[in-house]
Amino acid sequence: MLSAEEPEAKTTTGDRRKKALSLGILAALAAFLVVAILWRDRLNLAWFRTLGYAGVFLLALIGSSTVLLPIPHLAFTFAMGAVLNPWLVGLAAGAGDALGEITGYVAGYAVEDFVNRKKLYVRLKHYMERNGDLTIFLLSVFTVPFFDLAAMAGGFVGYPLWRFMLATWTGKTMKACVFAWAGHLGLAWVAPLLGTP
Repeated sequence: MLSAEEPEAKTTTGDRRKKALSLGILAALAAFLVVAILWRDRLNLAWFRTLGYAGVFLLALIGSSTVLLPIPHLAFTFAMGAVLNPWLVGLAAGAGDALGEITGYVAGYAVEDFVNRKKLYVRLKHYMERNGDLTIFLLSVFTVPFFDLAAMAGGFVGYPLWRFMLATWTGKTMKACVFAWAGHLGLAWVAPLLGTP
């Protein structure tokens, strides 16, 4: 009788720890977002530009960590690719963008009841269970507005965080490098037409 109760007690303790960890991470991210909202006047693109690669990383991190602060970080990546090394700009933006997506992954633990009602979420959850690496990679390569739902599906189904981050980083870095190189080559192509060196 005691042995039958022990696994249930361990599961309950594990569930409590998992929920406490998720809520702690969500609280930290919420605090980060509040600070970003309060400092939004100071966080202008000129300030990020002065930081160089670190600015590209930070803007991508902030831009992908929430939909509440719509930040055109890919446009910034495009512009910075014209003035800095486009490979390094792509790497910095990809890393920041991927890290910012942890918010959606962690939210998958906390908002299960809400997202289960969304048909798109149910479909993404199914794809995540069948082939998560490919699903995450493809959604992160293309600019799609519902990547957060895919990240939530990954968190909800318990997809390994390291695999989620690897697939997300690979896709987002490829996309960021394309934008950085487009900025580099685009402005180089347009400059002679405008008569600028």
